[in-house]
Amino acid sequence: MYEQDLKDLIEKVKRTKAEFQTVELKKCKGGVTEKLFDTLSSFSNQDDGGVIIFGIDESSNYETTGIDDVQQLQKKVMEQCQQMEPPVRAVFTVTEIDGNNIVAAEIPPVDITERPCFYKGKGRIKGSYVRVGDADIPMNEYEVYSYEAYRKKYQDEIRTVERADMSSLNENKLAEYLLKLKLNKANLSKLDDEKVMELMSIKKDGHPTLAAELLLGSYPQAYFMQLGIIAVSVPGTEIGETDIDGSRFIDNQRIEGTIPEMLDAALAFVRKNTRTKTIIDPETGKRRDRSDYPQNAVREAILNALVHRDYSIHTEGTPIYLKIFSDRFELTSPGGLYGRLTLNTLGHIQPDTRNPVIANALEVMGIAENRYSGIPTIRRELA
Repeated sequence: MYEQDLKDLIEKVKRTKAEFQTVELKKCKGGVTEKLFDTLSSFSNQDDGGVIIFGIDESSNYETTGIDDVQQLQKKVMEQCQQMEPPVRAVFTVTEIDGNNIVAAEIPPVDITERPCFYKGKGRIKGSYVRVGDADIPMNEYEVYSYEAYRKKYQDEIRTVERADMSSLNENKLAEYLLKLKLNKANLSKLDDEKVMELMSIKKDGHPTLAAELLLGSYPQAYFMQLGIIAVSVPGTEIGETDIDGSRFIDNQRIEGTIPEMLDAALAFVRKNTRTKTIIDPETGKRRDRSDYPQNAVREAILNALVHRDYSIHTEGTPIYLKIFSDRFELTSPGGLYGRLTLNTLGHIQPDTRNPVIANALEVMGIAENRYSGIPTIRRELA
């Protein structure tokens, strides 16, 4: 950070009288007397990193108190940085405001493959933090797991369903899928069905995999009750609002089955609970129907939720939620953006795939393209 950039940042802090997502203030006039581990962790674990500014007293109307011994402060900060895993490499900038020395420590983001950055004295679970506004909040177990799952490439979709045997899969669906798998694949076509099922993660250790149940099962929810969709249509703009008769829901449905079956049922639910307008072109006189939401966009959104949700043990008790309000359509899928994907890059880069077996299988079945075209399609349809 250039010295002028630091002065500009301090001026913004004093003007707004606030800390930010990437700015933390510490008084520390006589030196570092408090632990910085929480902030070092939270800044390291966000893509933009953060800046800790020493020498401003938030409790005294953001007064500039300054730092007595700049060299000693930097030493003490670095000592705490070394107690993090991985170690934090702070970059210091010093400036003078109103005759007082102000020190800034820039905390760079840790690469996602090394997250979460945590305080070694507490361990990975208790020593990992995330920044929320101006606060450092302990990561929950699932947030820590999510980083580990990406780093170690866990494949939760192909864990075995211990309570099930291969008879739980629909015989006709399985036979059809195996035929499609072998079609135009010379190497696979030479193998017997048992070998193909092992290679393609349908069967593992004598049991069907989670992916197999979700794609080919007779009733997947017998083993994973919440791996479905809760679909509701409400009369207002918020859950809890009622119509003139006092009804909270226009429609309320639990959608179950395999992923292809849930996709079809969810689309039918949306069609049933949204309007279709008939428009007559004044020049040609031709009729054109237009729904509240383009069906291609709706299909891609639901398919995306089913394919890319988190199927780990941490979220298997959470369904997908489909909500139709009077002014919008919402779809909530368990699990955050996977890997290096961010909101800014969503639909613009080829992302890592959380569930490659499911994605590939749906391509084989002719249900999904598996070409990362879903988000661009949604944007184009809604433009």
